[in-house]
Formats: sequence, structure tokens, C-alpha cells
Amino acid sequence: MQQLHTPHVVVVMGVAGTGKTTIGPLLAARLGVPYAEGDDFHPPANIAKMTAGTPLTDEDRWPWLDAIGGWAHGRAGLGGVVSSSALKRSYRDRLRAAAPGVVFVHLTGSRELIEDRMSHRQGHFMPTALLDSQFATLQPLQPDEAGVAVDVAGTPEEITERAVDALKDLPGPVQ
Repeated sequence: MQQLHTPHVVVVMGVAGTGKTTIGPLLAARLGVPYAEGDDFHPPANIAKMTAGTPLTDEDRWPWLDAIGGWAHGRAGLGGVVSSSALKRSYRDRLRAAAPGVVFVHLTGSRELIEDRMSHRQGHFMPTALLDSQFATLQPLQPDEAGVAVDVAGTPEEITERAVDALKDLPGPVQ
């Protein structure tokens, strides 16, 4: 298996249930870089809100995004993969402000497929009831944003392979 020539710092993004926590570690392994679980950067108050079915506000998200951005900044030039929903352009802008070279892998899929996958997850704090708010909030990557969209149909290995192939077409990271 061929590894990328340049060590990107990749943010695996998408609505809940797209497989960020599954694809992220697989992608990191393929790229030969460390993986960080974005949910681990949430303060306890955010997890309590989400567990209760309450969507986070932007104010709730800023410290979380800053923590992820700090991790990504520390991996600049070294490479890494981190998961983050990064649903809004403003959230991705905040991550880029901390780590200008980040690229995004946007995991995409139909609401039906994602809801089905979420209904089979065990031990995750995000209830399917919040899926509508996630889709309502989602602002897909814009043409001026470094990143790729990857369909989540198929096995985790197939999705990871599509992501690796798509990343090969991106220019090298900003140093």
C-alpha cells in the first residue's frame, strides 16, 4: 500500500453517524500518522448537553474547536488525523486559523443510511434525535476549502480507500 508523500493533517468531518470514529483510525493507519478522537476534546458540559439531546451552541463549540485546532497545529508537518463534525464553514475556518494546513475529508451519505447506522451503535452519547439538527446545520465544503467529499456507502475499508485515493489528488500541506 502506497503512503502519501506529504504528511497532511486531516480532519475527518461529517454529521453524526457517518463513521468518523471508524474511518479516522483506519485512515490514520493507512497514512502512517497518529489519530485523535475529536469527541475526546469536548469538555464534560458539552457531553452532558448532547447526552440530554440538547444541541450545542456555537459558544459551546469554540473551546472544543480550539482544542482540536491546537492538536492539529502541533501535528503540522508531521501529519495526523482527527475527527470533528466541523459542520459549519465558521467551524472549519476556526480550525484553519489554528492549523492553516489542515485538509478535510467530508464523509457524506443519505440521511436514511446514516440514521440506520446510528440506530445500531452502542454506547455513543449522540441520540438519533439530533440527526435532523446536524443535517440542518451542515454546510458542505466549499470550492475554496482544501478537502474532499467521500461517500460512506460500503465497508469501512472501502470508504477508507476512497478517502486515501481522494487525498492523493490534493496539493501538499502548507508549512
